Amino acid sequence: MPFKTLLTVTGADQGEDDLRLATGLCEEIDAHLSVLVLVIAAPPSGGAYAEVVSPAWLAEREAEMEMLQKRISAVSKILSASPVSTDQSDDYPDHAWADEVIGRRARYADLTVLGSDLLLSKTLKEKVIEGALFSSGKPLLLVPRGTTATLRPKRVLVAWDASLEATRAVRESLDILSRADEVRIVMVDPIDDERHHGAEPGADVATYLSRHGAKVTVDRLPSSNHSIADVLRQHAVDTGAELMVMGAYGHSRLRERIFGGVSRSMIEDPGLPIIMAR
Repeated sequence: MPFKTLLTVTGADQGEDDLRLATGLCEEIDAHLSVLVLVIAAPPSGGAYAEVVSPAWLAEREAEMEMLQKRISAVSKILSASPVSTDQSDDYPDHAWADEVIGRRARYADLTVLGSDLLLSKTLKEKVIEGALFSSGKPLLLVPRGTTATLRPKRVLVAWDASLEATRAVRESLDILSRADEVRIVMVDPIDDERHHGAEPGADVATYLSRHGAKVTVDRLPSSNHSIADVLRQHAVDTGAELMVMGAYGHSRLRERIFGGVSRSMIEDPGLPIIMAR
């Protein structure tokens, strides 16, 4: 299914780069752009259930609301000059509920776009990623600084581990994959049994994509004592991939944060634009 609505989230500290990125992607694929302007409310200095509300905390909230209003006005001005159709919404949620607010908004878009400005904003970045992946049922696109994003790539790398998450990522990206000149199904240390990758790792997903018109090559790679994330990033460079497609958080978020994982590593250091789905 083609992407017809893209969502981007912007905070008080972001500039225009992410909005330009999202607008450019919408132009490329003739899509509508939704923008959520969001400032996360500061918690009370004595904790969320403090009996006494301090004047300093109230002043901080008033300052945040003024920042939100200024950002709303600035974004409205930018969007008024946009060549694509747009809509704008805003919110001022508490920290604990920010991901739910973002996730609910993302349910009405086909793809949430995180540009380089947002990726440098730690708290808001994490809330957008968690909201999009865990509360929307829709994919997200990470676009790190120094890379060029396109939703009409010629060369795409699919990080395949036969998981439900990877399957969803592939399904959400079918329109992109079927149009690409080259789709490389990449597996690192694949296990060739029916509970994992099958008797011939990569063959089933390659057949599935071929039926949708994708031009598929299967690459089975050894990790050779490197992390899976490093192998994927290096192979993307070696093959000139413009986009990676992968499933996210096959393990719990807590396990990923404590022990690390491919999803966490790719989010912290994408290397190239990545579509993730869960």
